[in-house]
Amino acid sequence: MSTTPTTRSGPLSRLLRSIAAVAAVAGSTIAAEDGWINPDLAKFPTATVCTTGLAVGDNWVTVGQLHSVTGTMAISETGSVEAERLAIKQINDAGGILGRKIKIIQEDGGSDWPTFAEKAKKLLIKDKVGTVFGCWTSASRKAVLPIFEKENGMLYYPTFYEGLEASKNVIYTGQEATQQILWGLDWANKEKGAKTFFLIGSDYIWPRTSNKIARIHIEKHLKDCKVVGEEYYPLGHTNFNSLINKVKLAKPDVIYSVVVGGSNVSWYKQLKAAGITGASLEKNKQLLLTISTTEDEIRGIGGENVEGFFACMKYFQTLTNPNNGPFVAAFNELYKDKYSGKAVVGDVTQAAYLGPWLWKATVEKAGSFDIDKIAAASPDVEFTGAPEGYVKIHKNHHLWSKARLGKMRLDGQFDLIAESPELIEPNPFPEGYK
Repeated sequence: MSTTPTTRSGPLSRLLRSIAAVAAVAGSTIAAEDGWINPDLAKFPTATVCTTGLAVGDNWVTVGQLHSVTGTMAISETGSVEAERLAIKQINDAGGILGRKIKIIQEDGGSDWPTFAEKAKKLLIKDKVGTVFGCWTSASRKAVLPIFEKENGMLYYPTFYEGLEASKNVIYTGQEATQQILWGLDWANKEKGAKTFFLIGSDYIWPRTSNKIARIHIEKHLKDCKVVGEEYYPLGHTNFNSLINKVKLAKPDVIYSVVVGGSNVSWYKQLKAAGITGASLEKNKQLLLTISTTEDEIRGIGGENVEGFFACMKYFQTLTNPNNGPFVAAFNELYKDKYSGKAVVGDVTQAAYLGPWLWKATVEKAGSFDIDKIAAASPDVEFTGAPEGYVKIHKNHHLWSKARLGKMRLDGQFDLIAESPELIEPNPFPEGYK
């Protein structure tokens, strides 16, 4: 059951209505228009492009979506569902993949890791989907990973995460620790002179492992720096007053926040109520830096509760490049009835959008929907139309991406403060951080 607060009106209410609309179709099959005839069937016969019994026909290929559209994680994962559907619609409108239009079977993980495992088995064993776009938390990914490896399925996973993993059966379209955690901490130290850090997280694998990596970096790689506090709270937790008192007593240079899901609403509202704002921190030469709060969460939190805080991501909706403007416009157009032209797009939502496009490019490179052939063809696949600018799949199945630092605004958007000069090579197993 979700612990996300509700209101009668305002941005959180609109967000919850959109989540309900997405949840309503979970478990159903979503298809493009009927009557499509593959114009490239002679060139790509089904017997040639699918030799392993996947749900691939002459005119259609079926994929799975597996995200939380109910429960505490729905505030974060709804955008991923919507972005993947946008990409799939655009691919279908352009003629599909190897002449085949894409059908979707959507399942709801319900913010519950055993449910994710159950739904993954259904999609791979019963539905025999060609690929799955899904998961958000590392706990959900860890729950389904053994299933994808046993059944030889392919998962496109969109969330920034702790690293320390690489699988033939996963394409990681978000950033790993060296592209986010280490880069952001270095920025705080070098650009803001930060020396003391208070680590805060939700109580599951990603925040704990991320903060373990952060602590190692702070204590071993940043000169004269130390961690002055570390606290964890269950997913869905809503009372942070005792934590805030601890933070006030510790007076850290950096409040390092890895709080996820619906808990973010209470966390940031209670910070403001306690007088901890971006302006008050700046006055005291402190800052709040998060790697878990994007535009998607701020839509439910309210910009007035986060203004002046910082986030390290690879994408912000305000990026100015030739790809991002058309992407944001297309997102708003597709979901205009939900968001009245005021949709927001965060880091993970953008990374989710990359999944279908990278899958399409890889299938076309391989000339096949077979998983082993897609896994082998994935290295060096590029997507020049990425809203973040440009991405390429590394041989370790992570993406080359830039790191960026943004400052939260009253309107829920970010001002870009800094970015890496070049794409950062993904390194999910950095030496000395296990």
